[in-house]
Amino acid sequence: MIVGEGKYRYEYVDGWEQLPQGWFHGDVAGVATDSKDNVYVFNRSEHPVIIYDQEGKFLDSWGDATMFPRPHGITIVDDVVYLADDTDHTVRKTTLDGKVLMTLGKSGQPSDTGYRSNVPGNLTTIERPGGPFNRPTRLSVAQNGDLYVSDGYGNAEIHRFSSDGTLIQSFGGPGYAPGQFMLPHSVWAHTNGEIWVCDRENDRIQIFSPTGELLRLWTNVRRPGDLYIQPDNTVVVGEMSHEQGQTSLAGKVWPADYDAEVSIRDMDGNVLSKWGEKDPCGPGGFSSPHGLWVDSKGNIYVGEVTHTALSRYNRWHEGCHSIVKYAKI
Repeated sequence: MIVGEGKYRYEYVDGWEQLPQGWFHGDVAGVATDSKDNVYVFNRSEHPVIIYDQEGKFLDSWGDATMFPRPHGITIVDDVVYLADDTDHTVRKTTLDGKVLMTLGKSGQPSDTGYRSNVPGNLTTIERPGGPFNRPTRLSVAQNGDLYVSDGYGNAEIHRFSSDGTLIQSFGGPGYAPGQFMLPHSVWAHTNGEIWVCDRENDRIQIFSPTGELLRLWTNVRRPGDLYIQPDNTVVVGEMSHEQGQTSLAGKVWPADYDAEVSIRDMDGNVLSKWGEKDPCGPGGFSSPHGLWVDSKGNIYVGEVTHTALSRYNRWHEGCHSIVKYAKI
């Protein structure tokens, strides 16, 4: 199946993931590749980090549910891995084979923001910004080595650290105004110094200076879960669905149904290519494009929290994909 438009067309690679017999994962929170284009699938199972070659052949796995009780975001830079776990309240820096080099945050200890998870519209319970972390979502590495972490479900800030893990500053805060967040779900430190944030439940991407000054924002996206800026300065965005009449985590009622999709945009947010379909389990459809990555050849990998996204509507079945590859044409 061919998807996309113009210069940005891709072929869906059917059956790409060759999961070992007897293994299972329902949700893939994030995906990234190393310098050899091996693929690291950060998932919510007893094998949190599963590694494949670019053809989908299983290579290795590491980690466990004690270290990663609820995987969220993964980033690989210079063959160093950064893994955000949102209920452990940590981001770990590791080698490619899982040796921990540094831990940001305190395991199992959320910062005090007033957040209450088990209520409708729980993002509205965040009373104040807090320190690192309360359910962090992803880390990105700037050109100068600074580390930016989006934080998260139980907080509403971006934290900036030096490369040795020293906190430099935090910016944002809960709310709907420009510069505030309702679930900073992913962060990307662009090569030009800008810091891009998927402000998911505000349906926008906000773009900041390296020190947190708001530069501009995109308001023509829907629930952006993740983004990846390619070498040609095009932006790949995973956009999640809306279900009419359902209440978002930010307490807003969605006015219509919108299918999840992946879009490719220029630096001003103009759509160059996009795809998605009504069937979230079809070869060109998505249940919840939660994490994405582009390898050195321009192939796109999309990780989805399929079980979580579809089970609430009784739409999940064993044929639903949670990690897909689209090969660049």
